[in-house]
Amino acid sequence: MGAHPIPQLTVVTLMFLPTIIQSHPSTYSTISVTDFGATGDGKHYDTSAIQSAIDTCHNSTTKPCYVTFPPGTYLTATVFLKSNVVLNIPKGSAILGGTKLEDYPKAWDRWYVILAENASDVGITGGGVVDGQGSEFVVKFDKRKNVMVSWNQTGACWGDECRPRLVGFLDSTNVRVWNVTLTQPAYWCLHIVRCENTSIHDVSIYGDFYTPNNDGIDIEDSNNTLITRCHIDTGDDALCPKTYTSPLHNLTATNCWIRTKSSAIKLGSASWFEFKNLVFDNITIVDSHRGLGFQIRDGGNVSDITVSNINISTRYYDPSWWGRAEPIYVTTCPRDSNSAEGSISNVNFINITANSENGIFLSGSKGGLLRNLRFINMNLTYKRWTNYVGGLVDYRPGCQGLVNHSAAGIIMEHIDGLDVENVNMRWFDGRTVQWDNPLDFTPSTVNNISLLNFHSGFYSQ
Repeated sequence: MGAHPIPQLTVVTLMFLPTIIQSHPSTYSTISVTDFGATGDGKHYDTSAIQSAIDTCHNSTTKPCYVTFPPGTYLTATVFLKSNVVLNIPKGSAILGGTKLEDYPKAWDRWYVILAENASDVGITGGGVVDGQGSEFVVKFDKRKNVMVSWNQTGACWGDECRPRLVGFLDSTNVRVWNVTLTQPAYWCLHIVRCENTSIHDVSIYGDFYTPNNDGIDIEDSNNTLITRCHIDTGDDALCPKTYTSPLHNLTATNCWIRTKSSAIKLGSASWFEFKNLVFDNITIVDSHRGLGFQIRDGGNVSDITVSNINISTRYYDPSWWGRAEPIYVTTCPRDSNSAEGSISNVNFINITANSENGIFLSGSKGGLLRNLRFINMNLTYKRWTNYVGGLVDYRPGCQGLVNHSAAGIIMEHIDGLDVENVNMRWFDGRTVQWDNPLDFTPSTVNNISLLNFHSGFYSQ
């Protein structure tokens, strides 16, 4: 059976546009790090010179003030960005993060190469590079997943993820990161924490494809965030909103390109508080382990989300990485027996095209139902092309872990309200024992399902 043509629905995205640092302010001052003794030879630490330039800029009477880096490579321990200061790193210049424990503050949650705390009107730009030297933190290179250094022996941090992040903005307002490359983070790359009015645009992020926990952009407990025209190619989650201490509202991400061994877009798994008014539009997801992911594990509720005009390609990778090639993954199972159950409601998936090795997974929980989901204008093509074993459902983190389950076009559990309209599901090689059926659900846990112009059949050209 051939594919049925689907009319495209035009989606008008209402984005929050923060008012922040101008690209070309009419008046501003400039200070060079070389005026304070920076060498830029990549061998000697320039931390003191960079910090002195930032401090001087901060005290300038002309706002904003740009700290510039002439061509060179500037090795540094943590530097602290302050209000009304923009780091201007031009092409041919790079900031190189230190690789020693003593290069970073004592408190693990301040381990960043560049850190802004309680600042306003701050930014990074210029066309150059910030490099975390992530390969220096690899203990063992492994094509499945690298084994990384962990500084947990200090007692300041526990577990196997004790490594410095690259760039962090904490408790700040009017943040802007634009026209810069962030590369080789040892841990998370760009971290936005409890910030208001953030714009991230024309940023390229490159992390080692085999390194765990090198997330692209983590947006935590922050409001009024715009991300656009970003290129993210990394091992772990690419765009990752989280809620640890307060709700997250008004996030818009548009016109991005993503490749990852984990989730291209992932809400959670840290999810103690609400996610509301999020828009993801015109995003290309390539060769990723999971496309659009909702991992709600800690009792926070998700509502009023629009995901539109997305082109997805998902495939299997080694199962040590979370994900099972799902183009869309929406789950609310509690992290453990002490965790609350959050809910997900009013989520629209519109104009989605996916070529995937596995189907969609929609799994609420008894106390955390999925409500009022809408799939509108979707083309789903299923085909196996890697040699990894299928037939597994991935509930991680926590919950049931990996569970044997035959593949299906859409698996549904604990849902009250799903509208499917103008959806084509195509099976490239014909359904086999690996592809049991288009819709897999237990009627006792799934209610109020509507199918309008839904088609499933063998692929034909």
